[in-house]
Amino acid sequence: MPVLGCIADDFTGATDLATNLVLRGLRTVVALGVPEPAVRPLLADADAVVVALKSRTAPVTQAVEDSRAALTALRSLGCARFYVKYCSTFDSTPQGNIGPVVDAVAEELGAGVTVVVPAFPAAGRTVYQGHLFVGDQLLSYSPMRHHPLTPMLDSSVLRLLQPQTRNRVALVPAAVVRTGADAVRAELDRLAAEDGTVLAVVDALDDGDLCVIAEGSAHLPLVTGGSGLALGLPTPPGGPSPDARVIEVVPGSRAVLSGSASAATRAQVAHGKAHLPWEKLDVPALRADLPGEVRRLTAWAQQCWAEDPSRPVLVYAVEDLEDVEHEPPAGAEPASEVVERALGECARAFAAAGTRQFLVAGGETSGTVVGALGVRTLAVGPQIAPGFAWAAGADTAGTVHDLALKSGNFGAVDAFTTAWEDLA
Repeated sequence: MPVLGCIADDFTGATDLATNLVLRGLRTVVALGVPEPAVRPLLADADAVVVALKSRTAPVTQAVEDSRAALTALRSLGCARFYVKYCSTFDSTPQGNIGPVVDAVAEELGAGVTVVVPAFPAAGRTVYQGHLFVGDQLLSYSPMRHHPLTPMLDSSVLRLLQPQTRNRVALVPAAVVRTGADAVRAELDRLAAEDGTVLAVVDALDDGDLCVIAEGSAHLPLVTGGSGLALGLPTPPGGPSPDARVIEVVPGSRAVLSGSASAATRAQVAHGKAHLPWEKLDVPALRADLPGEVRRLTAWAQQCWAEDPSRPVLVYAVEDLEDVEHEPPAGAEPASEVVERALGECARAFAAAGTRQFLVAGGETSGTVVGALGVRTLAVGPQIAPGFAWAAGADTAGTVHDLALKSGNFGAVDAFTTAWEDLA
């Protein structure tokens, strides 16, 4: 029976969190969407279950409704403790969705206080005096300032969160964290004794801080944060599972499908183009004849695989910010929607042609691809990089695909060419 139930706001965020849970020795399964009753038996033997939603940029009411449904499903599985996962760069708007989702889950669980810990030092995200840093830059000076959907123009997690929540926001500063887990627990208990629910933003500068925070908040029914906090969670009773990182490796052709416009992914695209056969999606051509373009891309990919079956092909949408369409032509479908549909259809067509190993860049793209493949659950396995791992995903017919679902901001510059080594 799972002990920990997690709700993630997008697909790559879910695998990001699951990767860190696996590192702690927890056998972890990701359910793609709120698990239906027929899927729940597949989750029963896991130590942790992560429900992957597409709620990061959904309307607030939909994000809250989906999160409540996920919580209900996790409670029905027997989960005793819960984790709301959002991006380590706190991707959101003044309306949400982080605050409203945390409010809803905290209310359902009767939580008087919960922690807010976006920090993930291994990926360069730290919080000091409530301010979020990306590497050595404040969030508001990082490439996230120019995110097309959630531009982050402030670095204060407290100021970002307060307009989104009906509850009080407080800070647990680094000075308390560095005093130790008992001090963190005492401060959280003090906040919980006050009227109403308190969302406590906690500073964290390194993995040691995450371990202190995890220990100091271990008595809470709910924690929230990026995936970094999972690195401090206790190992399962009886110790880490020896097979937590083992997945089925499925032979077949390989493909990289990239829909992300993030700076990290654009660098990975540039590196991939220098080493892999590639095609860039042509948005006007897709608008004119999407099925025809997918057939053309599939025929091209098959020719590449015929020449070298082990060499991945790269299909991507964005290589620089000039490729991001800010306003579609009159009456035209937005480019982002065209790209997502095209990459989903490419995944379906490539799978029919024998592709069994996919690396997918971008949260929205990952959700589209796993939906197109009919994948219902992901058993998460070996880590490629912090927050980025291979997983075995089974579709409704029992066909297994090896999938690496990468957040746009994660991974080394050579990820598209070297990630396959971790399947060996």
